[in-house]
Amino acid sequence: MRSTRRDFMRMAAVTTVGAAAAPSIIPASAFGADGKTAPGNRISIGLIGMGKMMWGHLRGCLGREDIQVVAICDVETDRLKKCSDLIKETYSKRYGKDYKGIAVLHDFRELIARPDIDAVMIATPTNWHAIMAIEAMKAGKDVYCEKPLALTIREAEAIAEAARRYNRIFQTGSQQRSDYKFRFGCELVRNGTIGKVKMVHVNVGGPATDCYLPAEPTPKTLDWDMWLGPAPMRPYNAILAPQDNYKVFPAWRRYRDYCNGSLYDFGAHHFDIAQWGLGMDCSGPVEIIPPQFSEHKLLTFVYADGTPMTHGGASGKAAIEFIGENGTVKVNRGYLETDPADLIRHKWGAGDIRVYESNSHMTNWLDGIRTRRPCICTADVGCSTLTVCSLASIAYRLNEPLKWNPEKRNFVDNPTAGRFLARGMRAPWKISV
Repeated sequence: MRSTRRDFMRMAAVTTVGAAAAPSIIPASAFGADGKTAPGNRISIGLIGMGKMMWGHLRGCLGREDIQVVAICDVETDRLKKCSDLIKETYSKRYGKDYKGIAVLHDFRELIARPDIDAVMIATPTNWHAIMAIEAMKAGKDVYCEKPLALTIREAEAIAEAARRYNRIFQTGSQQRSDYKFRFGCELVRNGTIGKVKMVHVNVGGPATDCYLPAEPTPKTLDWDMWLGPAPMRPYNAILAPQDNYKVFPAWRRYRDYCNGSLYDFGAHHFDIAQWGLGMDCSGPVEIIPPQFSEHKLLTFVYADGTPMTHGGASGKAAIEFIGENGTVKVNRGYLETDPADLIRHKWGAGDIRVYESNSHMTNWLDGIRTRRPCICTADVGCSTLTVCSLASIAYRLNEPLKWNPEKRNFVDNPTAGRFLARGMRAPWKISV
C-alpha cells in the first residue's frame, strides 16, 4: 500500500507531540532490589547481520544490563562464531557461570519467529532491509534498522506502512539525529537565526555503479545464495563479502544491486540532517536537476518554497552548510560553526522551536519499546530521507531534470523515471505488508 504525504505528516505530528508529552521513564518495577534490571524486565534482542556495523552494536548491547542478546543471525559461520564467543564470554563473566543461552542462526526467519525475542536489530546489506524489517514487524517485533532504510522508494514506503499497520516501534539508524551538534544546528536554522535559508549544501560521495566484479571461489563458510537474497544472481567476489567483514566496512555499498553508492550510504546521514533543518521531514523537494542543467553546476534539489539544496559545495569542515540571508550554520561530526560566531551560544526561550531531543540512538529506541513513544528517526522519517537519496540517484542515472510530487510520491509526467521507484526481486523473495 502506497503512503501519502498526509500519512507522513500525521506520523510526524505524533512524533512531535510524543516528544513533549511522554518522558522516557523506566518504572521502578523493572529493576531488582540491587538497582539492576530484573531478568524478567530485560528487553530480549535478536541481531541480524553480524558484520562491521553490527559488531559495534553488539558491543554496545553487551554493555547494557537492561537488554539481553538471545539470538544472532548471519550467513557466514566464522563471523557467527566470533560474535557468539564474545557474547558467551561477556555473559559468563556477568552471571558467574558458563553461559550457553545464545541461539546462533543462519536464516533470519528462524530468528524473527522466536517468541522469546522482543525486538530485532538489522545491519545487513541494504537490499535485504525491507524484507527483513517488514517480516519482523509482522511477527510482532520492534525494529532498529540501519540506514539507508531501503534500496528503493517503494520499499521504504512499505516499511513505513508496516510500522503503522502493526504498531511497531521503529528506529532508523541515522545516529546523527542523536548528536547535540546536529540537533542544535538544525534548531538554529528552524528558528530563523540566520534568516530565510537561501541555499543548502550537502557533501556526500557519488552514486552507485553496476557490479561486474570477476568470479572468485566462494568460501565454504559462506551461504552466498542467501547473502544475495533478492539481488540478482552473480558470482562471489571478496570485495562484496570479505572474510574479515566484522573488521572492515565491505564495498557492497558501491554497487546498485546492494546499496546505491555513498550517495545512499552517507547521504542517509547528511541529507537527513538537511531535511531536518529545513523542516522537511516526511516531505521533500519538488525538482531534481542534474549538474549539467543546474546553474550551480552541482546536482540541485529545489523545494516548493524555492529553496535550493546541492549535492556538494559545503565549505571548510562542513558536511551540511545552511546559508541564510543573515548568516550560516555549518555542521559535521564533531564540528559546528556559525556566522555570526555568537550564534553557537544562543539560548532558547519559551516560544522557540525545539526539535525532538535524543542523546543516544540506542537508548531512544529502547525507551520507545518500553513506553511506546515514537523514536527520533521513525520509519516515516527514514523513508523521506531515503527518498531524497533515491531521487538524486535516479536523476544521475537518467541525466535529465525531474519533477517530483511529495504529496502523491511520484514523478510528474515521467514514466521512465517512475520505473526506478521499485525493483524486481529474485525468487522466491518478495515484499508483503
